[in-house]
Amino acid sequence: MLACPLPHFALSPEGCAATVAAMHHEFDTAFSIGSSHITFGPGCLGEAGDIAQDLGISRIALFTDPVVASLSHVQVVIDSLKAAGLSVAVYPDVAIEPTDKSFMAAAEFATSAQVDGFISVGGGSVIDTAKAANLYSTYPADLLDYVNAPIGAGDDPPGPLKPHIACPTTSGTGSECTGIAVFDLLEMKAKTGIASKAITPSRALIDPECTETLPAEVVACSAFDVLSHALESYTARRFTQREAPKRPSLRPSGQGSNPWSDLGCAAALEILGRHLVSGVEGSVESRHELMWAATLAGIAFGNAGCHAPHGMSYSVSGLVMDYRPAGYPDVPMVPHGMSVVLNAPAVFRKTAPSNPGRHLEAARLLGADISSADVDDAGEVLADQLVSMMKITDMPNGLSGVGYDDADIPALVAGALPQRRLLDNAPIPIDDAALTEMYTDAMRYW
Repeated sequence: MLACPLPHFALSPEGCAATVAAMHHEFDTAFSIGSSHITFGPGCLGEAGDIAQDLGISRIALFTDPVVASLSHVQVVIDSLKAAGLSVAVYPDVAIEPTDKSFMAAAEFATSAQVDGFISVGGGSVIDTAKAANLYSTYPADLLDYVNAPIGAGDDPPGPLKPHIACPTTSGTGSECTGIAVFDLLEMKAKTGIASKAITPSRALIDPECTETLPAEVVACSAFDVLSHALESYTARRFTQREAPKRPSLRPSGQGSNPWSDLGCAAALEILGRHLVSGVEGSVESRHELMWAATLAGIAFGNAGCHAPHGMSYSVSGLVMDYRPAGYPDVPMVPHGMSVVLNAPAVFRKTAPSNPGRHLEAARLLGADISSADVDDAGEVLADQLVSMMKITDMPNGLSGVGYDDADIPALVAGALPQRRLLDNAPIPIDDAALTEMYTDAMRYW
């Protein structure tokens, strides 16, 4: 007889019923938990040298971007590495929004530098670039061989990669905890990615002091990325609704919501409800809390997977026209967290009927008053809470706020449809009609 623990965020009675049902069908009955080995706390960047030494690295490639390269964080890491006797090859030219070309340029650098380890100091773009450089320099292949199907072949590397220490400087992407690397495929004019447990960083040094000098706009975008990680993983289809893998070792990281991911998602959402706005406004305490929320949500979505808001975001970023956000380099771009949250209210209005209670609970964790809400109100209550947080932090008014209009919807849909890794993790079927409806709703919110 299968025991059914009762505490919230453990296996709920509903979850137990699904697990029992799964045992009689072709669905999975177990979930897996994985993450980088994490060190969290102020000043921990100074531990980089000792950790690299412990990992057996002697010559290390340090990846960063032109903005972060000028900050003290990079020098702290370099000093620590050199004090430990390591040779350091610095690559300071990571693209803020990586492309297939920038990934391959980084891999060429790693190959020519003849390194035996990697360290990334920066945001998600930097960490993802180091993952790709490690992968393609260790096991050279055509770009699309490792890219997610159906865009690429989705091949796993043939063996382990070199050690990689990830040092995030923004409180957003969670890339330091996951085996995912996202980039713009220029030919498609849309984002896609590589998803493999093999590219998960070996270690993560998460120093919340890095967030203290970030521009408000960067804090807002990265925090909304965290919020979307947590909300999407919390509302993703249950792990017991995923087809069982042919072998346990083939169970994907994006396995659906599960008791472990529920814990991290709920804790992250509650932190975001209390600290997102004040963190954007400059509170040091809140920015440190947001870094912790990013870590929790990063581990959670690394073991559950995101869904439609992220899947839709890839074409929003890839088809950008001339939107130039404050706080970022003066080039056309829609920052990742922004491109995700602009879709979120529209998506959660549509997914709420799949599990109204879970959507209402998410709204409550974010600070909404749900005392008089009915289950039929779940989508609107959650969407209204998201829109309220977007307005107070000066996010654009939906997709129209970054330059899109209704005439762009077919192209946005075409860019999102191939993102099956994400869309198939949603709690409802997502086809071209559903995407059209959600992009239409996401055009403007107020």
